[in-house]
Amino acid sequence: MRCLLAAWLLFAGSAWADTLQGVVIVVIDGDTVLFKPDHYASSSRAFLKVRLAGIDAPEAAQPHGDAATRALEEMALKQRATLEIVATDHYGRTLGRLSVGTLAVNAELVRRGHAWSGSRAAGDMLPALQNEAKHARRGLWRDAAPVPPWTWRRAQAAPAY
Repeated sequence: MRCLLAAWLLFAGSAWADTLQGVVIVVIDGDTVLFKPDHYASSSRAFLKVRLAGIDAPEAAQPHGDAATRALEEMALKQRATLEIVATDHYGRTLGRLSVGTLAVNAELVRRGHAWSGSRAAGDMLPALQNEAKHARRGLWRDAAPVPPWTWRRAQAAPAY
C-alpha cells in the first residue's frame, strides 16, 4: 500500500506545474535565464536557473547565438514575468515556460526564428511557429542550412584528429 501511495504522489507531483511570479534578473543565453521569484522559502535559493522548455536556441559561440540571447534580453530581462515550471530534466535543470505580460516568450523566440522547437507533443504550437519562421526566413532561417544547436554541440565534443 505504501509503495502504491508513493508512486501516486510521485506521479501527481510530476503532473502538477508550479507557477511563480517574479523578475528575470539575468539572461544567460538564448534559452536560459535566472529568475527571481517574488516569494521563496528561506530554505531555497533566492533565484532559479531556468531552461526554457520546448525550445533549443543556438549556443553563444555558434552563428545566431548572440542574436538569440539579445532577443531574449529584449523580451524578458528585468521584466516582471510569470514562470510555469513544467519539469526537471535529466541534468537536474528546471524547465519552464516564461511569460512577460501576455507574451509567451518560449513561443515568441521560435516565431521570430531565434530558437528551434524541441516539441513533438500533439497539439503543441511550437512546430507550426518554427515552420512559419522558416518559410518567412526570419532569424536563423535566413541561413540556407542553419545548424541546430544539438548538432553543433556534438561537433564541438568530437575529438579533433
